Amino acid sequence: MRDVFPSPDAGSPERAAQAAFDYRARKSQLSDRDRAFAAELAYGAIKMRRALDWHLAPFLSEQKALPPAIHEILRLAAYELLYTRADEHATLFEFVNLAKRWGHKGLANLVNAVLRSMLRAGKAEPQRAAFENDDDYLAVRYSLPTWLVRQWRGVFGDEVEAICAAVDEPQRAALVVNRLKTTPSDVIARLALLGIETSPSPIVAESLLVERGTLARAGGGDGAWWPQSESSAMPVDVLGPQPGEAILDVCSGRGNKALQIGARLEGQGSICCIERDERKAATLGRRLGEAGIAASIVAGDATTEILEPARQFDRVLLDAPCSGVGVVGRHPEARWKKQGTDGERMALTQRALLEESARHVYPGGALVYAVCSTDPRETTEVIDWFLSRQNFERGLMPAAYAALLTRDGDVQVAPGVGGRDGFYIARVERRP
Repeated sequence: MRDVFPSPDAGSPERAAQAAFDYRARKSQLSDRDRAFAAELAYGAIKMRRALDWHLAPFLSEQKALPPAIHEILRLAAYELLYTRADEHATLFEFVNLAKRWGHKGLANLVNAVLRSMLRAGKAEPQRAAFENDDDYLAVRYSLPTWLVRQWRGVFGDEVEAICAAVDEPQRAALVVNRLKTTPSDVIARLALLGIETSPSPIVAESLLVERGTLARAGGGDGAWWPQSESSAMPVDVLGPQPGEAILDVCSGRGNKALQIGARLEGQGSICCIERDERKAATLGRRLGEAGIAASIVAGDATTEILEPARQFDRVLLDAPCSGVGVVGRHPEARWKKQGTDGERMALTQRALLEESARHVYPGGALVYAVCSTDPRETTEVIDWFLSRQNFERGLMPAAYAALLTRDGDVQVAPGVGGRDGFYIARVERRP
């Protein structure tokens, strides 16, 4: 946890939660069972940080500021006691000794006293009446920044509490099948032999949802399939590439959507991918080769005239960089690393990418804009601005998305609900 939230004077690099855990776990040589429990504690204590501090606060109110390591030990211990089926005596013993190791006897005694007092008080949930407003109450109860709860309320209204609860639950894993190499039914059978139970997505034909087990046991898939969330697979489904068409994939990243497009083209047509990060572009090229998909890759900034102005495509996918508030349930530290101003900042890049991408759409062709965000500044406001300036109009969505459509006909996936990532997808078509 100190790798994820290093103190300003620590001088150590900041790491993402998974990278930090993997690094520490490799050095500790834990058994599989102990590693899984350690991951639950680490990720849970990071995700529930605000709620844990609320539970601990009454027993620390008279104390001076704690050393960062001791405060993190208290959070870990509180998470184990409040959110798992902990053996209370064993938990107290382990974390008091840990405090002694990272501090001194006085701090160990403090940790012991705080945890025992918390246990005697029992797990009291936050009550609405104790907060100035509902957003603060939900933010503490479900351990989220208040600005994010307020933003979700503005977009989803009365669904906001269900969303707050859902992003605290494990997010559903999924994969996409490369239909050039195999079929969804074959992959279901192969994974079943490994103890991994999957079921077809009700929306995306090549997407399988993991019901039981972990994909890590299945290896890399050898290009026959790849891990990809159901929401992330939706933009290509909305784009609907057809064999024989020319497709432009803007901001391709490491290539999940390019692979999905290539499989749908069935070896007929062409794909051009634009990615500014050279390392991601190299990974993209390798993965396309493994999957048996031919594509041209252009490394550069898609906000500039990186392609010949006259070059046009039947369909363009823009999976734009964004604030990522739709995936805070998938990354435990994300809710604490993002800022309420991110959407405004990212919208400038998104608008530039849209305008440049639109130049390359044939008359009558389609452009799909997608972000893993639910911030209106990155979603509806960007598209409304674009449509006010360009000769485009909203196109029809596939019938499978009817339950996810906004009033304007765009796809809006609520974060966490049904284990899905939050996503926004707009399909616009160039007028002849």
